[in-house]
Amino acid sequence: MILLKISSGWESFFQLISVLLIFLFVLVITYVVTRWIAQYQQGIVANKNIQVIETFRINNNKFIQIIQVGKKYLAVSVCKDTINVLTELTEEQLVWKPSEEEKNKINVNQNFQEILDNLKKKIPRK
Repeated sequence: MILLKISSGWESFFQLISVLLIFLFVLVITYVVTRWIAQYQQGIVANKNIQVIETFRINNNKFIQIIQVGKKYLAVSVCKDTINVLTELTEEQLVWKPSEEEKNKINVNQNFQEILDNLKKKIPRK
């Protein structure tokens, strides 16, 4: 009787360890697949002729976006079902202009601290 309880205790322990290992395996696979999909999508988006420069939310499903199409900058309104061109902008009319490095470089491997530091550099100080 005592031997039976000891073996069932060990079986429970090994079941717990196996469930934890399976859980860790699923987490690792999820992480790897997510990174792979993100890199794949960045590869599709990179080096295209259309780029969103800035987005401003007006309400839940209405936005004003500044987009670059080729060498032209356009202000467009994006609603739930429609997209309307508001005006064409010149590069001189933009307050913040993306540098060539920012246009061409999309870094998937940046950590959050690097992204935060880059944003702090771009925000004008008063």
